[in-house]
Amino acid sequence: MPDYSQQIRRRRTFAIISHPDAGKTTLTEKLLLYGGAITQAGTVKGKKSSRHAVSDWMEIEKQRGISVTSSVLQFEYGDCCINILDTPGHQDFSEDTYRTLMAADSAVMVIDAAKGVEPQTRKLFKVCLLRDIPIFTFINKMDREARDPFELCEEIEEELGIGTCPINWPIGSGKSFKGVYDRKKRDILAFSATGGAKRVQATEAGLDDPHLVDMLGQELYQTLCDDVELLDGAGDDFDMELVRHGKLSPVFFGSALTNFGVEPFLEQFLQMTTPPLPRTTVEGDIDPFDPEFSAFVFKIQANMNRAHRDRLAFMRICSGKFSKGMEVLHVQQGKKIKLAQPQQMMAQERAIVDEAYAGDIIGVFDPGIFSIGDTVCAPSKKVRFSSIPTFAPEHFARVRQVDTLKRKQFVKGMDQIAQEGAIQIFHEPYSGMEEVIVGVVGTLQFDVLEYRLKNEYGVDIRMERLPYQSLRWIESEIERPDDLHLSTDTKLVQDYRDRYLLLFTSEWNVRWSLEHNKGLELAEFGMNES
Repeated sequence: MPDYSQQIRRRRTFAIISHPDAGKTTLTEKLLLYGGAITQAGTVKGKKSSRHAVSDWMEIEKQRGISVTSSVLQFEYGDCCINILDTPGHQDFSEDTYRTLMAADSAVMVIDAAKGVEPQTRKLFKVCLLRDIPIFTFINKMDREARDPFELCEEIEEELGIGTCPINWPIGSGKSFKGVYDRKKRDILAFSATGGAKRVQATEAGLDDPHLVDMLGQELYQTLCDDVELLDGAGDDFDMELVRHGKLSPVFFGSALTNFGVEPFLEQFLQMTTPPLPRTTVEGDIDPFDPEFSAFVFKIQANMNRAHRDRLAFMRICSGKFSKGMEVLHVQQGKKIKLAQPQQMMAQERAIVDEAYAGDIIGVFDPGIFSIGDTVCAPSKKVRFSSIPTFAPEHFARVRQVDTLKRKQFVKGMDQIAQEGAIQIFHEPYSGMEEVIVGVVGTLQFDVLEYRLKNEYGVDIRMERLPYQSLRWIESEIERPDDLHLSTDTKLVQDYRDRYLLLFTSEWNVRWSLEHNKGLELAEFGMNES
């Protein structure tokens, strides 16, 4: 059995990000396939399909063919223990993606070869830059008609402001896709479609192979030779130090749907990525090899198992070793607790774990004591990890339950879903939960809220959209918030921690409130602090 430090060194924890429909969940499935974690890959397409992607465990995801919540997946490949954080691609769920990136040590950015850099790619990329983490690019769908690979790399550099270094290079695309050229090995991996079989029928050949012209055709062969000469002469050199700090992105080409290029990508990616990185706390950086246990909560999910009506808190272990039954300090509450039912995930499939190490993600039973951003650690350590910001919602609705006899279920459902971070709930001062205002980053979250309340809590709701477009937290000390001078289309509300906020219909209203209330300070985001 590897010792403690070896166990940490073999951990790789990364997130997969992309614009919707770039093939992110398909790539995740194929990585699991190569790791032996599943025997048959699902698909996020085709609502009538009997199989669905393992990482899409929520029923609404299977129906709609999209990912709306982050999944945590662990498997072994070679000498590495891999933790994949599969994120929603849809922009309406970008806040969940942001929190997930807080738990990752690197990111794999999936780009559609025909579409290039898309709006959501830009947004997620900026989050990665804030984290200063390595970003690897997988340009997907080369088995379909694609844009010029030089053009794609140039767009990544111009749009995202990061250098690119192709590790392999495509030969054709669509019907004329013949494979990729490995720049390090200086040979060609020829493509042949397999219909999703695990092992791709691959043929390796060097550029000087006399049969290569017959294999590729004269035109593709000449284009490849010209491209390789241009890459070697004018392309960015591979620099691991730049990669580690998110300044240079290694680029891979392939097709997740047909498995082509997935395994070579996985093998080279694992060689380039680092073991768990140090994490920032209020007291300073925490070394993952520090023997004392520490972790932070980055995700809470209720009802992953409908039969048990349970609620799990997902924790990223940042240092040391976790052992089942160990006593830890919940820093925000100042209490010593035992983490109940520690589990590791394969989407909704779970396994109770006896031990886990820095870099791993574990889910623990949450009786309602955890919030996003909470720290747990060895009682002798007492550190507090940096808070995770809460984004200001952009869409608002007033929500009521249809059946007044189901008030208790309504309040419980709203409370639990809000604590997951999927929605934010507000109420007018002194009104309690009698009338709830829901704020979301994207409108699709309203559909998910309605679906989950009905299917998980048995509550039907009425939803009335509100005209507000932005929200600000009141930062300044104000004795009587009711005395604020506000325009008629600005509303004063409180969040579930009873902090005061203002809802605005326009940026003009924000400026008006600041001008007419001396000393008023407003913030565009709140912090998940207990």
